[in-house]
Amino acid sequence: MDKMNVMTITPSAPQAATTVNDPRWAAVQARDGSFDGQFFYSVKTTGVYCRPSCGARLARPENVAFYDTTEDAERAGFRPCNRCKPGESPLAEQHAEMIADLCRFIESAGQAPTLDELAERVGMSNWHLHRIFKAVTGLTPKAWAMAHRAHRVRQALGRNDTVTDAIYDAGYNANSRFYEESDDVLGMTPSAFKAGGADTDIRFAIGQCSLGAILVARSERGVCAIELGEDPDRLARELQDRFPQARLIGDDPAFDRLVAQVVGFVEAPGRGLDLPLDVRGTAFQQRVWQALRAVPAGATVSYSEIAGRIGAPTAQRAVAQACGANTLAVAIPCHRVVRNDGALSGYRWGVERKRALLEREHEGAA
Repeated sequence: MDKMNVMTITPSAPQAATTVNDPRWAAVQARDGSFDGQFFYSVKTTGVYCRPSCGARLARPENVAFYDTTEDAERAGFRPCNRCKPGESPLAEQHAEMIADLCRFIESAGQAPTLDELAERVGMSNWHLHRIFKAVTGLTPKAWAMAHRAHRVRQALGRNDTVTDAIYDAGYNANSRFYEESDDVLGMTPSAFKAGGADTDIRFAIGQCSLGAILVARSERGVCAIELGEDPDRLARELQDRFPQARLIGDDPAFDRLVAQVVGFVEAPGRGLDLPLDVRGTAFQQRVWQALRAVPAGATVSYSEIAGRIGAPTAQRAVAQACGANTLAVAIPCHRVVRNDGALSGYRWGVERKRALLEREHEGAA
């Protein structure tokens, strides 16, 4: 009797198909750490369960099963992998906790700790700590210390009798060191900042556009505010609150032309807006704002994309905060930043204005 060729289906084939068709399998194949903690997978042939980012050799799909929790995997008879240690906090969380502790240490120190001191504190090499610190915060340890010290200077100038006292109170060990950085830190001389902007001329004007009232203000360095709102008087009061002792100069026909230029850009973004800007913020904020200015009209980016572009992929929340701190509407186009799913999120001047600006830009780009 002739033998017949018969195709056999092994019992493992359905399980393999189930695994491959599960969207979690793609995360395991990519070793995507963003899914760590969201699910776990077991490997029948080794008897262990792992987190999605595990660096072990990829298992065959017919030997894999998925679990929502470590408890579920252990009830099924699997033990935690010794390599990825799924029972512990994800590595990203561990790094975030470690860097948060270092930030508190930097902020409480009288003088900024060196990179060597920080690395010794956490038992890492200088290079490794430097890389992780920047990935988590968006700044190097040195830049973080400088930004915190700048914040302390602004506070100290408000409570000390003299500028010198404020400088030492903020942790600078020499006047000369502070004055080298003071223009970037304060946007003006320390004496003028302490006096609420005294001896500083800020020209401004308020006009109307299709989005409501618009205030444009300019210091000697460039445009320092473009604000949108419903109430012109409120916009003027907010500018006064920022610089209570500055000389606010309005009713300048020459300056009105600058306001008209800004209004024209709001109405037709394709025209472009090439103005000198007086941009004041922390080192991290300035990096975010610079990245935003590179986003072309008609395009949108997510907070995570901006975080990636500035080399801080885990700093999406800090990016959102930098967008909220922007006081230069349209010139620094934070309205072009959307959520990862493309939905609109908060905007300093209202979500409806954000929507209108994006629609206008899309129409101009079409």
